[in-house]
Amino acid sequence: MVNRHRGEIEAELGGRRYTLCLTLGALAGIEHAYGGEDLLAIAERFEQGRIKATDAIRVIGAGLRGAGQEITDTTVANMQVNGGAAGYLRIVADLLKATFAVEDAPPAKNPMALLGQISPGSA
Repeated sequence: MVNRHRGEIEAELGGRRYTLCLTLGALAGIEHAYGGEDLLAIAERFEQGRIKATDAIRVIGAGLRGAGQEITDTTVANMQVNGGAAGYLRIVADLLKATFAVEDAPPAKNPMALLGQISPGSA
């Protein structure tokens, strides 16, 4: 069972249910993948709706590894998700919201405000 208070989500990838979690190590891996760009800059880019397929692979892969899966981004790139591209984005949005969202914060104080347009748990 996932614990949203720890930033965990559950998602189906490649026909299998996984727990994903962006631990501090997973977040550091994302920063490294973006050439050392800080998390706020990355979050702001995502908040503006600028999410590439490579971004989704990196975030989902980091979430899987953060939850203990030994999996490469290449393997993640080949996993199928129900709902196609929108399904991948729902997983990314749900994971980022579980990691960064402050439940009662107004949108200006919530770095993932734009992701509120994608319903949580729909991945």
